[in-house]
Amino acid sequence: MRIIVDGFGGDNSPLAVLQGCEAAIIEYGVDITVTGDQEILKKVADENKIDLSKMKVVHSPTVIPVCEDPSKIMTDYADCSMATAFKLLAAGEGDAVVCAGSTGAIVVGASLIVKRIKGIKRAALAPIMPSENGCYILLDVGANLECRPEMLLQFGVMGSIYMEKIMGIKSPKVALANIGEEETKGGELQIAAYKLFKSSKVVNFTGNIEPRYIPRGDADVVVADGFTGNIILKLTEGLGKMFSNALKSIFMSGLKGKLSALMVMSAIKGFKNKMDYTEYGGAPLMGTAKPVIKAHGSSNAKAFKNAIRQARDFAERGVVEEITNSIAQLKATPPTSDANE
Repeated sequence: MRIIVDGFGGDNSPLAVLQGCEAAIIEYGVDITVTGDQEILKKVADENKIDLSKMKVVHSPTVIPVCEDPSKIMTDYADCSMATAFKLLAAGEGDAVVCAGSTGAIVVGASLIVKRIKGIKRAALAPIMPSENGCYILLDVGANLECRPEMLLQFGVMGSIYMEKIMGIKSPKVALANIGEEETKGGELQIAAYKLFKSSKVVNFTGNIEPRYIPRGDADVVVADGFTGNIILKLTEGLGKMFSNALKSIFMSGLKGKLSALMVMSAIKGFKNKMDYTEYGGAPLMGTAKPVIKAHGSSNAKAFKNAIRQARDFAERGVVEEITNSIAQLKATPPTSDANE
């Protein structure tokens, strides 16, 4: 399996990227191509005793800044490390891409260079989120702030396939994020999307889900427009940090707290690992013609290693092919007319 990694994406690049790549080669046996300034990559590798000979390096002289207009990946930064990674993927020089750079540039670059699956309206960012029962996939979380009902239906199809193929969940429960469970709740988008899901029967649609039930694990796939999804994502991240800090404060305050912490340390570590994004790797960009994983901007070596594992699984298990077939089937058997009223 050939994984292409943007060597200069993320806050801790290129060191964390190279460390993660080296660990992935040892643990997963993948072939890795790293894009970026060859001299800088070699210097960092030499200084940190990283064996660069086990990786292929493709020179890319520039890096697209996080604050830059994403569309400039096609013009001013056409030779950047991210664009080069996508071009290699599109040319068949690899099976998947991992990048921790600008989210906007990743969405634009992947959509225009790698292209979208035929019939897919928009690509969607889909992080794996922790829940009481395990985890769920949330999409979209910011790639598309405004959506149409048919886009949400496609998000549900893609998320369902990913959870079945990658996470091993049979007939994943798909739910639409909303302010109430009744099918008449929400705005025009949610009401219309509900009708599409209900009539299409392409996924195991369980109806609307209120945000308070999402962390409980009532759904395996939670579908939302990018604006709503991003709020759910960021609120969950914030609450996770708050709970972590609260536990630390409780168990580290005084002798009794420290003794109590020793007795429940394994449970605390388990909870911490469950909330740790580095365990999951990154967020798949669903809908592109070839697998793309968006790693967290602050990814460390462990996160990059796991993102590479995630990219390998994405490519090996035929997720893109399954989505392609399902979208073609959806197009051939459109929802009944009452869904479009």
